[in-house]
Amino acid sequence: MKSLDCRALNLRILILTSLMPYTLQWVAFRVLHLVCAFAKCRMRCCPGQVLRCLRLHWCCRRGRSKVPLWIRETLAYTRVLQRSLYYNSLTDSDVVFDSIFEPVFWMVDYITRRFGTVFVCLVVVLISSIVVIAYIVLLPLVLYTYSPLWIAWHLCFGNWIIVMIAFHYYKAAKTSPGFLQKEKCDRPFVSVCKKCILPKPARTHHCGICNRCILKMDHHCPWLNNCVGHFNHRYFFSFCLFMTLGCAYCSISGRDLFLNAYNALERFRHSDMEQPGIPVTGMGPLIGLLPVGQTDFQTAAPPYTLKERMIHKSIIYMWVLTSTAGLALGALTIWHALLISRGETSIERHVNKKENTRLAKRGRIYVNPFSYGRLDNWKVFLGVEKRSHWVTRVLLPSGHPPRGDGLTWDIFSVHHDVIPV
Repeated sequence: MKSLDCRALNLRILILTSLMPYTLQWVAFRVLHLVCAFAKCRMRCCPGQVLRCLRLHWCCRRGRSKVPLWIRETLAYTRVLQRSLYYNSLTDSDVVFDSIFEPVFWMVDYITRRFGTVFVCLVVVLISSIVVIAYIVLLPLVLYTYSPLWIAWHLCFGNWIIVMIAFHYYKAAKTSPGFLQKEKCDRPFVSVCKKCILPKPARTHHCGICNRCILKMDHHCPWLNNCVGHFNHRYFFSFCLFMTLGCAYCSISGRDLFLNAYNALERFRHSDMEQPGIPVTGMGPLIGLLPVGQTDFQTAAPPYTLKERMIHKSIIYMWVLTSTAGLALGALTIWHALLISRGETSIERHVNKKENTRLAKRGRIYVNPFSYGRLDNWKVFLGVEKRSHWVTRVLLPSGHPPRGDGLTWDIFSVHHDVIPV
């Protein structure tokens, strides 16, 4: 009879506790546990059975839990997130930085993709404005000021620079950098692209803006609205080089013109601030200096026109633009020249630096497998195969393709020179 009463009591406790919220169930369980411990009931069917049933209902797999469920879930998610940031031994601060700033990178990629045409139009407008000023404003001054020898020098060098800049910019923007073929091929590969799900050959990287894998990718240039890869890397570097030379030429040769134009505008500004007349008082009206009723001596009109103002402002605009652009492009050109001398791209520079640090900890030295020596790296990059190519392929516009197909690379050093040194 007592056994039946205990079972009925256990059933009532289970029903009541199942209807309670989670917090009240936990409190009821603790109270029942204390009552059983105090009474030390030795009944055949003691509340220990109830405790076992409640323990199965409330507790987790490894035992009784005192922490609410939502807190345990939050801690579990945090633990998974922490482990995802350090998923292997190669993870470092750069990976964590890229993971945190992924939304910022996505926004920059989106803006660059949408406004690429605007950037190209801006480059064309700025270069065209400098050319127009050079022909309309500076050329007449050169013809009337310089000697015939200097006139021939400025005409030849200036037109050569313009042709080289226009040719290489057009080829860099319109030439495909080299895309990875989507069909299956038997080419060797070193990894698999996680976004394209395609095997990637050596020196191939995925571009988030073009959303494709680029052969020998260097970077995505927004001013070209195109990636810089295997087939247009030479055009991009040549454009930067000749653009830097052109900016330096305009900045150096136009320095005196800039100073004269700036001083002239300063004189014009001060003359505009002066009063138009000089007051005359005393005996002036009596001796006939001024007509009766006139007390001011009217000065003559200033000896400059709107055309002269526009000429001076155009010279200042050209000098400031070419000087600032020359400094920025000069730094970029020097950086890429160093990379070409090492046989690297901008992306490979970071990868090789990490590999060098990793192997240095093991007492080993990392050697770039795609570097053939400084001179040979320049020969391979520029496509120079004989002496005449330094003129026909470097100093003159040339559309020759680069060496290789961008899928396979020679990883051993070139022991013989194409041109003997």
